[in-house]
Amino acid sequence: MENNYHVPVLLQECIDGLNIKPNGVYVDVTFGGGGHSREILKHLGSDGVLVAFDQDPDAQRNKIDDPRFHFVDQNFGYMKNHLRLLGFKQVDGILADLGVSSHQFNEPERGFSTRFEADLDMRMDQQRDLTAAVVLNTYTEENLHKIFGLYGEVQNAKSLARTIATARLEQPIQTLSGFKNVIAAHIPRGKEHKYMAQVFQALRIEVNAEIEVLERFLEQSAEVLKPGGRLVVMSYHSLEDRPVKNFLAKGKFRGEVEKDFFGNDQKPFNVITRKAIVADAEELARNSRSRSAKLRIGERVSSLSASLPSTSLPLTSVNGKRKGGRASE
Repeated sequence: MENNYHVPVLLQECIDGLNIKPNGVYVDVTFGGGGHSREILKHLGSDGVLVAFDQDPDAQRNKIDDPRFHFVDQNFGYMKNHLRLLGFKQVDGILADLGVSSHQFNEPERGFSTRFEADLDMRMDQQRDLTAAVVLNTYTEENLHKIFGLYGEVQNAKSLARTIATARLEQPIQTLSGFKNVIAAHIPRGKEHKYMAQVFQALRIEVNAEIEVLERFLEQSAEVLKPGGRLVVMSYHSLEDRPVKNFLAKGKFRGEVEKDFFGNDQKPFNVITRKAIVADAEELARNSRSRSAKLRIGERVSSLSASLPSTSLPLTSVNGKRKGGRASE
């Protein structure tokens, strides 16, 4: 594995959350540097299986040489179909560590970071045609306004979109420095880093269709997990955390939970964590990326108990002791 590719966040809490059976089938849909996957394999016996997904070509360099390990070079939005191609209709646990890896941020040519001069790319899948530059140069002013407001929560999203739409008439916006020059007047003094992070987040989410893919993945997870199987999802901003929280609690992304004729909740998961698990002080000091991480865990209900009221339990290890860092809403 490449050194410092990506330090796994909340590693022990993720493993405890999966509640691993030695002979089970588990899925890591965001393989990256393989830190979580390697830890999962340590808990599997000779009959256990781990399937890992990652669309980033760089992640393939970290593939694990182990007969129990299967690597799928695909976006996790296609998880269900690719698991079936491998012969797995149902699995015992699924782990998702959302967001961009430290490695991707540190590779200038990928265009994810505001620290390096580079072309405005931001594609996690290098086979895709849509880049951040394409978004900036071809999307309507109205769509740019929507993206920056919705995905980046940029306060001056409307005027920002207008400035971009006007500037590109003279010449295309292709590089980070060119983009910064165009929007310089909109960047609040003293808050440059935060503002650019919000703008880049909006572009990255659009380029990679991250929210759409996340929702598709969550729906598929309910279909492929066995009753009692665990879904463990770690997110890094509210736009990711909100659909995860809603789907685990209600079985849907918007509106209230549906009920049957008798008033019982109809949803695929019981929530295991009352509040999101977040990093403790020790991990925060060791790994700055853990600062914004929120971990949520759900357990697939059986078809017979799908209509029963949900129970909310603390995250526990195999021996029943409380595990994990602090808790957060």
